[in-house]
Amino acid sequence: MRKGFTRKPKADEPATPGKNYITPSGLQRLQDEHRFLLTRERPAVTEVVAWAASNGDRSENADYQYGKRRLRQIDGRIRFLRKRMEAAEVVDPETPRTGQAATRAFFGATVRYANAVGVERVVSIVGTDEVDLDRNHISWVSPLGRALLKSAAGDSVVLQAPGGTEYLDVLEVSYERISVEPFREPLGSESSSKGPSRRPIPTDED
Repeated sequence: MRKGFTRKPKADEPATPGKNYITPSGLQRLQDEHRFLLTRERPAVTEVVAWAASNGDRSENADYQYGKRRLRQIDGRIRFLRKRMEAAEVVDPETPRTGQAATRAFFGATVRYANAVGVERVVSIVGTDEVDLDRNHISWVSPLGRALLKSAAGDSVVLQAPGGTEYLDVLEVSYERISVEPFREPLGSESSSKGPSRRPIPTDED
C-alpha cells in the first residue's frame, strides 16, 4: 500500500462552503420540495387559516393559531430552499473525467477505504443538503469528507474525528451515479386533505 500521500485537513479551511455543491438528483429534491410547499402546501394551509378566521375569536382559535404558525414555518423553509437553489453548483458524478480528476476523490466521488483494523466501508461524497448516513452519503465538508478529498487509491489519509485520530487506507475511487432519496409529500400534510380540517389542531410546538 502506497503511503506517500497522507493528508490532514488544514486548520484554516472553511467549515462551510461558499458555494452549494450538489448532485443533479440532490438539486431535483430541493426543487420538488420547493414546488410542493409553494404550490400545494402553502395554499392549503392558507385556506385553513381563512376558514378558521371566519369562526370567531382568533385569540382562542386553535386552528387559526396553528395555521398562522405553520405558514411562518413554510415561508421560512421556502426562503431557505430558494437560497440553496440559487447558490447551487451542480456537479454530475457521471460526467466523463480524465487525468487526476478521474483517479482522485473530489466532490461526487465514491470511495472505498479501510480503517486500521481492515474494516472496509464505501461512501459517496455529496453536498450538505444530500447527507444520508443510511446510504453512506457524506458531506464534502464533514471531517471524513475533507480527509478523503484529493486522495487516490493507495493513499493513506488521516481522519481527525471527535472520537480521536484514525488512519484510513484508500482502496478505490470511482465516479458513478449517486441516487439521492427523492422528496416525498409528508404524511399528514394539509394539502393531502380534501378540504380544510374541521377538527382542533394541536398547538404545542413540534
